[in-house]
Amino acid sequence: MASDSSIFHDAVNGFTRPEINSENLAGTVDAYDRHIFICYKNHLSWPPRLEASDDDPLPKLVADRFKARKNEIAVKTKITVCESREEAGFYDGDVLIFPEMIKYRGLKESNVESFFEDVLVNGIPWAAGVPEVMTGSHVFVCSHGSRDVRCGVCGPELIKKLNDEIGLRGLKDQVSVMACSHVGGHKYAGNVIVYSPGPDGNITGHWYGYVTPNDIPELLDQHIAKGEVIQKLWRGHMGPSVEEVKGEDDLKVSNGEVTRNGKKDHIENDNLSNNKNMVSCCQGVNAGVSCCRDASFELNKGNEETIKAQKKIGSKITWNLPALAERDRNVLTAVGVVGAVAVVAVAYKLYRR
Repeated sequence: MASDSSIFHDAVNGFTRPEINSENLAGTVDAYDRHIFICYKNHLSWPPRLEASDDDPLPKLVADRFKARKNEIAVKTKITVCESREEAGFYDGDVLIFPEMIKYRGLKESNVESFFEDVLVNGIPWAAGVPEVMTGSHVFVCSHGSRDVRCGVCGPELIKKLNDEIGLRGLKDQVSVMACSHVGGHKYAGNVIVYSPGPDGNITGHWYGYVTPNDIPELLDQHIAKGEVIQKLWRGHMGPSVEEVKGEDDLKVSNGEVTRNGKKDHIENDNLSNNKNMVSCCQGVNAGVSCCRDASFELNKGNEETIKAQKKIGSKITWNLPALAERDRNVLTAVGVVGAVAVVAVAYKLYRR
């Protein structure tokens, strides 16, 4: 039986806190096209700000190099720290790159510059490493408790539940689960990111918030097994923002398929010529700029960042904001009313004749 203190802690910082499910999550992820994870130590040892810690030279150097060279990086890139898990084959200095599903080993302070030069700036294989192809699905759970209490409470519980359910389904060789540093949006904890193949085989990156242990079976059975997004928990995904796809007429979503003007559509993901790039505010390596609070935060204060809405580019899964559907319904209703009035008027004139 849970103690009174654990019940209180969960009600303030955990899965029963008042802010859970308090707002619509869609559109709370910035636009991006590539996500890099740097494997580094255990999440329990991370300080509140890895990117500024002299005791953690690798994340700090990565953050410094990103800040110095961000204008040279053509692809919108996020950089996040994840834990090392040697039993699963993830060691300190491993670099995971999505959506390419590539792993490089051996990143250290002495070769960070060459990694940026080759991979991030010039877009070529890293001369100091050999790319290894990753397979399966990869789940990252924000568990950076020293940065925010809510993530420290929710993250480890979600990881335990994920591993339990994965074991029950015999998916240990197909799904990896790792703790990660902040990815933005403390109040949305539990925050979960899933990189997995979509229905068309392309790698998709979907973000979820307000995830509780009760949602884990659905996450595995619906999203990972079937490629179907759980819309009630969905925050956004890899690809451009709504502003970058404005002007598209009659975009609709049904069962994970996007249609334009009644026809199935496939929108290509091509932002390589876009010189804008970003790294998420509140994530572990963020070029030294953060909007985050530490563990002494005050609950329900409005300090979260305003983030653009998202749409998926690069696969057949894309998602529409409810307002767009509502607009279409209103337009159709108005057209129907006008048409009905016109029919009555014509009939009345014929009657008078």
